[in-house]
Amino acid sequence: MRPSTVATVSVLSTLSIASPMVRRDTSAQYFEPCAVVSHLVAVQNSTRATIPAQAAWDCLQSVPLNKTAALDLLRSIKPFVRWQSTLANLAHPPAEYSAIQPAFDPIKAMEDIERNLKNDAWSKEYDFGIALYEAFHGAHDGHFYFTPDIVGGVFNWARPIPLVSVSSDGEAIPAPFAYSDILAASQGNASFTPSAIVKINGQDATDFLLNLSQQGSLQDRDALYNLLFYNLAQISLGSQGSATGMFSGGGRGRLNYPGPTTELEFANGTKASFTNTARVLVDFTGIQTGTDLYQRYFAWGDLTVHLDQISPNSTAPYGPPSMSPQPTSPVSSSTPTSTPAPGYPTPVIRQTNNLIGGYFLEGEGVDDVAVLSVPSFVSLDTAEQDFQQVGEIFLKDAKAAGKKKLIIDVSANGGGTILQGYDLFKQLFPSVEPYAAADRIRATESVKLIGEVYSEFAGRYPRDLNQSVAVVGIEADVMNYRSDLVADTGKHFDSWTQKFGPEAHQGDYFSSRFRWDLSDPLIQWNSGGINIHGYGPLASATNNPQPFEADNIVILYDGYCASTCTIFSELMRQLGHVKTVAIGGRPNTNPIQAVGGTKGTNDLPWDYIQSEVESAFNYSTPAQHDRLLKSELMEYNSYLPFYRAVGGATAINFRDGIRKGDEENMPLQFRYEEADCRIFYEPAHVVDAAAMWKKVADVRWNGGKCVAGGFGDEIDGGKVTKRAPEMSVAVEMAGLGLPPEQVQALRKSFDLDTDPVLGRRADGFMYP
Repeated sequence: MRPSTVATVSVLSTLSIASPMVRRDTSAQYFEPCAVVSHLVAVQNSTRATIPAQAAWDCLQSVPLNKTAALDLLRSIKPFVRWQSTLANLAHPPAEYSAIQPAFDPIKAMEDIERNLKNDAWSKEYDFGIALYEAFHGAHDGHFYFTPDIVGGVFNWARPIPLVSVSSDGEAIPAPFAYSDILAASQGNASFTPSAIVKINGQDATDFLLNLSQQGSLQDRDALYNLLFYNLAQISLGSQGSATGMFSGGGRGRLNYPGPTTELEFANGTKASFTNTARVLVDFTGIQTGTDLYQRYFAWGDLTVHLDQISPNSTAPYGPPSMSPQPTSPVSSSTPTSTPAPGYPTPVIRQTNNLIGGYFLEGEGVDDVAVLSVPSFVSLDTAEQDFQQVGEIFLKDAKAAGKKKLIIDVSANGGGTILQGYDLFKQLFPSVEPYAAADRIRATESVKLIGEVYSEFAGRYPRDLNQSVAVVGIEADVMNYRSDLVADTGKHFDSWTQKFGPEAHQGDYFSSRFRWDLSDPLIQWNSGGINIHGYGPLASATNNPQPFEADNIVILYDGYCASTCTIFSELMRQLGHVKTVAIGGRPNTNPIQAVGGTKGTNDLPWDYIQSEVESAFNYSTPAQHDRLLKSELMEYNSYLPFYRAVGGATAINFRDGIRKGDEENMPLQFRYEEADCRIFYEPAHVVDAAAMWKKVADVRWNGGKCVAGGFGDEIDGGKVTKRAPEMSVAVEMAGLGLPPEQVQALRKSFDLDTDPVLGRRADGFMYP
């Protein structure tokens, strides 16, 4: 362990040593935990105040429960939860999913919360808030999202030391290391050898990390384990990613109190202690008690929605007010990065925010390899056309440069705009019809009624972009049966009744299966402004030559792939027959999945659902309006959830993906599928993306070894690691010699935070 890493402790510890509030010596206010926080923030005079985690925790624990308000919030949430498509499968999952995560019933979890509230089981607001958070998080579905204000709107937690899990030689079992040690040693002049972490807070390090990983948003346990650690692809996304890893407070790690300190013990006998921290997200000026905090940030006036006052064909605005900014929104200076990603080589071309970039590898055996890095499918409104163009230009440049092979790296890809996934596939396989999986939605009364109104209203107008924004919005909506095709036939639905169904599967009711109409004249409305290669104005692209043969393409996964990334992956694997490599995972040599995030194909924010409900009242006929007034739509009568959620960010998984030909109609979310090849992270891979890509090229085309799995005859030909591996206890970094400016850029990334709201209007995006 380096002294430079330990030095972090003393810097952070001075917060508690220097503060006169800790002495509690002259005034009663010093005994109030939130007053302590208020003082600690005031003396820093910073827009990015950071305090000891214990002080923040004590403050949250002093906030009293408002039972009436808690019950109101729970009641106002329930109508949105019924839109979650996987409720029945979560409660009764198939055997293959049970091996990944246990059964979980969100409805029962909320019933338990309601019972605890009514029985006065809790006296603290935090106890209610964290139970409500777990009612969503327990589904391990990044599309199913609600974070109460007290859980993530006041403080974000962190440990001041990012970790990585690396194998010393690509064959030894990976072990956790302090990333700062790996980074320091990578300069090539270090006088020490990084030593593995063997204990965390007195517990075996692997056991500690395996337990901690379950706090992540993913479903697959190997992907969850990867999510704990520093990841170059996540860093490349700036605040849109999971920052420096969940262990150090990135992603969902920011939402779970890590305790006051973190104690590390290393294989070489060294020990180190760190003070955990909390980033303060709201103004604490004048806050003296937990009651003060509640009244300022959690107490709201009447937020009733009077749906009965929305008359047919009203011109009044509908939907909840904008949630940005809100008093409970994080005070953050974080933005998507606009600088080249640290740890990456010089790109041939890249999108400004690093959402997509192209690279050429250099060196023996890889001179003919191009790399398309795709850590996102866009969650920024301004990047849709840039994303499409960067992919198009790079593929042409790669062929012009004589590149024969292509690595597509989807590390950190939590999705984005659905149709970008379809378009990139069509750029790679121009002549293939992009139908690998159908969509379906849960058939509820709410969906049925909204669809009836939308479909009737849309039928009054020509289907083109020349209509008003309001009309086009309804015409292009999934609730209008004309927007999609019958999955099996590729023909248009005849009516909303035909599209809605319902059909009974897995103990629940669902719509008919449908798929996108990529030739739809309104496609740009749903795609962020792009047309899809092979359709509409780009129909001639079907005749383009395929840039790379399937055998000369490989996809690299770190398990984070979710949502739109799942759609792209399904197209590439099922239709393109492209092979896959998964990297990292838990410390064993078992095969692992490629896709570890949510495999749902569309999320809906709750404020979008609310606007759908209000629009239904607004655009209904008088007869329809009378039916709506007597329906469950009247339960969407409060804006409270939008004000009590961190940054107003909420979501449900709206569409299931059902693989073409699957007679069980089982959502992809509950299917287990291993990657073709597994490799471990090695020390060079976590400081130099090109080193990782060269490893992928080596195992795919140059006879290199997979830890598990392999490619065709190579599995039987000795290309899989055979020896019984040992745990890595130390790593040698000699010869890497990273330039100082690259090391500095990587160190600077330690300040990144996850922003839960930034750019979250994509239709196929998993919340980090």
